[in-house]
Amino acid sequence: MEAKIGIKTENLAEVAHSLSKILADEFVLYTKTRNAHWNVEGPDFYNKHKFFEAQYGELEEIVDEVAERIRKLGHYAPASLKQFLELTHLSEDIRGKNDSLTYIKVLLEDHESILIHLREHINVYADTLKDLGTSDYITGLMETHETMAWMLRAHLA
Repeated sequence: MEAKIGIKTENLAEVAHSLSKILADEFVLYTKTRNAHWNVEGPDFYNKHKFFEAQYGELEEIVDEVAERIRKLGHYAPASLKQFLELTHLSEDIRGKNDSLTYIKVLLEDHESILIHLREHINVYADTLKDLGTSDYITGLMETHETMAWMLRAHLA
C-alpha cells in the first residue's frame, strides 16, 4: 500500500533506494564488526572482544532502524546478503592480521566512509526530495557514526 505522507511518490522511491544503500553499508559494517568480535587475537583480546561487541550491538540497532525507515516510506527493505553486496559501497574484506589494530583501522575507515556518504545526502533529502524526516534521521545517524568512529580512533592515538 502506498504511503500518503506528503512526499511525492517518485521522491519516496528515491529516498527508499538511497536508504537501501545505507542499509547495505550498515549491514556490511555490522558483519565486519562481528567478525572483529569473534576473531580478534592478542594480549588485549578480552577488552577488544567486549569493545567490538558493544559496537556491533549499536550497529544491529541501526540496521533495524534503517530498514524500518524504508518501510515507513512504503517500500520494502533489501534483506538478502546478495542485495546488500550489490548495494553497498564498502568492501566486505578485512586484509591483515586478526589483531585489534588491524580491525580498528578497517572499521574506522568504513565508519568514516559512511559518514561522508551520509553528510553528502542530508540536504538532498531535505531540499531536493522534500523529506525532512529522513534528513533528520540521517543527521542523528551521522552523529552516532561520529561517536563510534571517535571510539575507534581513540585506540590509535
